Amino acid sequence: MVFNFFKSSYDKVKNALAKTRSILGSKITSLFAGKIDADSLEILEQLLYEADLGAKTAAELTGKVKELYAKEPNTKPDEALAFLKKEMIQELSIKSNQLAVADQLPMVILIVGVNGNGKTTSVAKLAKKLTDEGKKVLVAAADTFRAGAIHQLEIWANKINIDIVKGAPKSDPSAVVFDALSAAIARKADVVIIDTAGRLHTKIDLMQELEKIKRSCRKLVPNAPHETLLILDATVGQNACDQAKIFNQYTPISGIVLTKLDGTAKGGIVLSIQKQLGIAVKFIGVGEGMEDLEHFEPESFVNAMFE
Repeated sequence: MVFNFFKSSYDKVKNALAKTRSILGSKITSLFAGKIDADSLEILEQLLYEADLGAKTAAELTGKVKELYAKEPNTKPDEALAFLKKEMIQELSIKSNQLAVADQLPMVILIVGVNGNGKTTSVAKLAKKLTDEGKKVLVAAADTFRAGAIHQLEIWANKINIDIVKGAPKSDPSAVVFDALSAAIARKADVVIIDTAGRLHTKIDLMQELEKIKRSCRKLVPNAPHETLLILDATVGQNACDQAKIFNQYTPISGIVLTKLDGTAKGGIVLSIQKQLGIAVKFIGVGEGMEDLEHFEPESFVNAMFE
């Protein structure tokens, strides 16, 4: 049963990375089967770059492969591929991909991100995942600037059969959060997930709003929020890194939820994000279904890009 669960999880990741594998994994495997020289190393760097690993990471990984062949000219293709995968896994394992452990319940997870990146849907998927893990979850619809977001989250909450606390459209988001945490404490919830507005173009207002939300959290739960997760759309490639840098300036990000991996050939953005920002990817979206959110596991992810 446990084996089948992990196999199912890996298969989801593998299917989501089919496009990435077609331009990265299969081509690199073929490349290593031939002669490794200056030309093939240049092709390797280009392939890594095209998968959105970023120029710096692509150059560094290529340099390490070059060093490998300089030391061991008779390296076999499967050994070279295993070496490259090991280097990629190490890059992705520097930061912990696990959720923080709250010193007292409820654990509070603040969700931020640009509208359109799948933020509200990711809130629901995360709530479903934590519920399936046996947690009692409550969601706070604090994106009060979009009536549609409140309604969408309410529909998801009813489907999952979890509590939701919402306010009227245009109401104060921090007041919604305060009410949500009050309800969570009274109902002995394990986790509160807070959906927030994604108005990146009004940076100062966004910063002030998020700070106000945090202050509301701390009135009831010390050290909250325990996680601030940024939702990023994998299909926008390097623009996702730019978004992360801006958000991180205004509110420290503890982890990334990377959505829509099944819709892009740029799965290497995971390495670019962690290399450029030093922020761990903690969850990945591998499909449109309610259960298509997976804990990010570096080894499984890298293997899925090549196999």
